[in-house]
Amino acid sequence: MKIVFFGTPFFAVPTLEALLNSPNFEIIAVVTQPDKRRGRGNQLLPSPIKKLALEHQLPVWQPKRIKKAKETLSRLKETQADVFVVVAYGQILSPEILAMPRLGCINVHGSLLPKYRGAAPIQWSIYHGETETGITTMLMDEGMDTGAMLLTARTPIGLLDNAEQISSRLSQQGANLLIETLSQLEQEEIEATPQNSTEATYAPLIQKEDYQIDWTKSAIAIHNQVRGLYPDCFAFFRDQTLKITATVPLISFYWSELSSLQKIPQTLPTFAEGTRGQIVGILKNIGPVVQTGDGLLVLLQVQLAGKRPQSGKDFINGVRLAAGVDQLS
Repeated sequence: MKIVFFGTPFFAVPTLEALLNSPNFEIIAVVTQPDKRRGRGNQLLPSPIKKLALEHQLPVWQPKRIKKAKETLSRLKETQADVFVVVAYGQILSPEILAMPRLGCINVHGSLLPKYRGAAPIQWSIYHGETETGITTMLMDEGMDTGAMLLTARTPIGLLDNAEQISSRLSQQGANLLIETLSQLEQEEIEATPQNSTEATYAPLIQKEDYQIDWTKSAIAIHNQVRGLYPDCFAFFRDQTLKITATVPLISFYWSELSSLQKIPQTLPTFAEGTRGQIVGILKNIGPVVQTGDGLLVLLQVQLAGKRPQSGKDFINGVRLAAGVDQLS
């Protein structure tokens, strides 16, 4: 099966690797986003998919706007590919491109469609407290993740899982599911199922304001925000930006799920209620306890501006926290 692969970030790498390692597929070319400037040196760096493609001496095409890139469109037509595989490419494909391959364009999407259509399905599924997510392969159409579904695979979301961990798990799961999908598609053993649009939810691009913590929200809502938008959620502490990258809701309903954290006391401690964002207590060897709009939140890992990430315990010692006095905003 002749394939053109469209993808950009690390999430797409396992799928391209799986295709390259299978004797049943031939990667004709790779389409990825243009190189971007990153890091302290503001260097122009290739995408993870481009790096992998070049290691395998594959042709790499990087149009700025694929819909209007005449040279790339001409090349795509000339490939006479059986299928275009799309994994987190980052651009919308035109009807002209969707009609090119013999078997169509297959997308590997990081949610159980029709839930969480859009750019950031993994992040928003955790943010909204979902306990399960997965991968859906689908036949692409002109809509945003609206195409008919082919296969799905499910995975649980634990209370302490963050977006990076779930993304890593789903990227491997997506690679396996894509291989199975293509094999069944070639053998005509698979039937596409239309999505029920009445059940659709959306996962838009994350905006800067989404990362700021609002302490009037509940402890579980903030916890889900921190792990869903990991590692970039922040608050302010003593007029400095404080990134908060790991938390635990100090709520009896969730207490039994926290056995993996051996430092957590066996019995639920009590603290006097404070104002929203106030540090009302300290769990010894664990971290500070913050009052939220509903319940308490333990800070397990934080990062002050210009500093390295540190545990809640080290944060307490480093800044000499004063329970009942210090405040987050």
